[in-house]
Amino acid sequence: MAQSGPREGVAAQHTEPKAAIDVILASLDDSKAEDIVNLDITSKSTIADFMVVASGRSHRHVGAIADQLLRDLKTAGLGSARVEGLPHCDWVLVDAGDAIVHIFRPEVRDFYNIEKMWSAGQADQVRFVG
Repeated sequence: MAQSGPREGVAAQHTEPKAAIDVILASLDDSKAEDIVNLDITSKSTIADFMVVASGRSHRHVGAIADQLLRDLKTAGLGSARVEGLPHCDWVLVDAGDAIVHIFRPEVRDFYNIEKMWSAGQADQVRFVG
């Protein structure tokens, strides 16, 4: 029989976007993530409402930020997010349903510069300084 709720092990896709982004930004700030950028991408994509980009100082810091974020999302009742990139920790992507979080080492972030691509033409880009 088909299950009507969110798939097990995947962040709930229909949570309140503001609740998810609040948990994400607080977690990144608590983990001492650097240069946190929160982009509202509702008008640019249907995959998520927000994209958050942040940096860690080293491979170990990037991994620790991602691990803490995953724990905080689960504790807040937002499900188990999908995650990619944890083994290498150059660039970790966390798909939390309503928000996609990219955590980079600074050199990798500078190389890909994804926030520039996603914020093009967006005057209301929000920088979170913790």
